[in-house]
Amino acid sequence: MTTELRVLHPDDWDVWFATLERAFGGAAEAPEERALWKALTEAERSLGVWDGDTCVGTTGAFSFRLTVPGGALVPAAGVTMVTVAATHRRRGVLSSMMRRQLDDVRALGEPLAVLTASEPAIYGRFGYGIGSHQLTASIDTARVTLSVPPEADGVRLRFAVPADVQEECEAVYARQVAGRPGMLARGAGWERLPLLDPESGRGGGSPLNCVVAERDGRIVGYARFHTKPEWADAGPEGVVTLRDLEALDPGSYAALWRFLFNIDLMSTLVVRNRPVDDAWQHLVSDIRRCRLGVRDVLHVRLVDVGAALEARTYRTPVDVVFEVTDDFCPWNAGRWRLTGDHKGAACERTGDAADLELSVAELGAAYLGGTGLTALGAAGRVRELREGALAEADTAFGSSVAPWLPHGF
Repeated sequence: MTTELRVLHPDDWDVWFATLERAFGGAAEAPEERALWKALTEAERSLGVWDGDTCVGTTGAFSFRLTVPGGALVPAAGVTMVTVAATHRRRGVLSSMMRRQLDDVRALGEPLAVLTASEPAIYGRFGYGIGSHQLTASIDTARVTLSVPPEADGVRLRFAVPADVQEECEAVYARQVAGRPGMLARGAGWERLPLLDPESGRGGGSPLNCVVAERDGRIVGYARFHTKPEWADAGPEGVVTLRDLEALDPGSYAALWRFLFNIDLMSTLVVRNRPVDDAWQHLVSDIRRCRLGVRDVLHVRLVDVGAALEARTYRTPVDVVFEVTDDFCPWNAGRWRLTGDHKGAACERTGDAADLELSVAELGAAYLGGTGLTALGAAGRVRELREGALAEADTAFGSSVAPWLPHGF
């Protein structure tokens, strides 16, 4: 039977989502998770592939605004819920969904598409490059100490019910967004995501805890976390798992980390998603006992090369011609002249000789400033055609802070 690709009808959401759950191992989402994703799903931006009455492929997109270097919030399609049923692999189902989706993103005028990948090898062939990474850690807090600035002592910490301080914590988060590329401005409904707390997601730990940092009676930071008591013959060996932490100043930031390091009966702090340049790494007494790890997080696709490169600013003046290859979105292929600096940029078609040759995936990897063009050149993925052009572009594309995605979608 011939498969059919069509836009999701809201009445088909439950079947569509069940296809997604099956593809990700068959475990059903907790009711509160399922309800949130149903509320957030943009049906008009979601696609299903159907074989008769059976859904065999899914994908969707959220309408996001993403911070880029320079602080601008740029429209971006948050590609999500991508699956193909095991019975329909290698039949072009995924390619057909990616083709339709990127055509739709272009029609909407969004210059970027972004996603997080369950299997990162899948998306390079569709023009996505790894644009940001996340830091993980497992810190031996029984042996690692913190050296905090004096301002931390003037911060008041208190426990709070997460829902009771949701509005104030969202305000703290919102103030951070413009300062770090890769962060998302959370629209209506998304403020519920950080408070999701199904028992299945706690790893045997406690319900979600929240501690807020206050100055002059105003919330200036927060940490959300789980605790899991564990015991050995020698005594307590509990585990704290950090969900998220934001603060508006170094003193409040350090006070929250000091609190996490010193919770009674706990000897390990697990950190699953932090920026790779997170400042706590410069407060600890022994970085080796923090057992750091790094993994990919946000994959970036330039849907409109010219508009995307014009949307951000550049650390140093740049005037470079890119020869871009893009087999999947051929409207991007060809030569583009980028000129700009820290105030703004222009990117236009040109017939001038190329300075650098690369694919759209490499531009996506470098776009947020977290992956150096020089490193990509050393890997053979960027070809320098004019001497000095690679260093010039690499410096200009850099960011003073590492790009980071604070939560999935």
